[in-house]
Amino acid sequence: MANRRRRRSNARVSAGARQGAQQQQKNFMKYGLGALASIAIAAAVVFAVASSSGSSGEGAKAPDFEFSMFQGIEEVGFRNGNLARLEGKPLVLNFWAGLCPPCRAEMPQFQLFYEEFKEDIQLVGIDIGIFTGLGSRSNAEELLRELGVTYPAGWTDDGSVPRKYGVTAMPTTVFISSDGTIIEKSVGAIDANFLARASRELLAAEAAIGADRGG
Repeated sequence: MANRRRRRSNARVSAGARQGAQQQQKNFMKYGLGALASIAIAAAVVFAVASSSGSSGEGAKAPDFEFSMFQGIEEVGFRNGNLARLEGKPLVLNFWAGLCPPCRAEMPQFQLFYEEFKEDIQLVGIDIGIFTGLGSRSNAEELLRELGVTYPAGWTDDGSVPRKYGVTAMPTTVFISSDGTIIEKSVGAIDANFLARASRELLAAEAAIGADRGG
């Protein structure tokens, strides 16, 4: 009897997982990410445990897009604006979602990072849950409140953003210099050590940019 109950329970879990994967695939197809759909679904299993990896887009100009803020309006200088308005200061751009477990796991690390580096590096988290099947805007706001993070965070209604930034798994974090150049891209939840190392490299790149400007 106990074995039959376990089998029924496992069947319900498996059915739920399949439904979630199917919905995520529909969302990726809807927003023009059909070629990435199978990768994203597989990554939904992998990204929770994988360390940051991948660096596509390094050296390219960060694509501009419009977004709105949940919080941090005073720091970024607007409620509704675009990425280009943040040029002039190094930027860590984190794509996340309200129902994304690894996003939740890394957010406390971003809060610590924000408290230490906010004078030197701009941090902005952008919710793209509606494009990845990982939650609504209200889910994102609820997660911010639950965790009590205070760094600037917002959302975008631009469905082309995941494709432009090559987001194949969540979360994805992009390190951008003050002139808008992508220095590094990380796929998956990142830890404090990685964030500290990537931040040092971002500041080093920024120093080189400053030297070039001075020269």
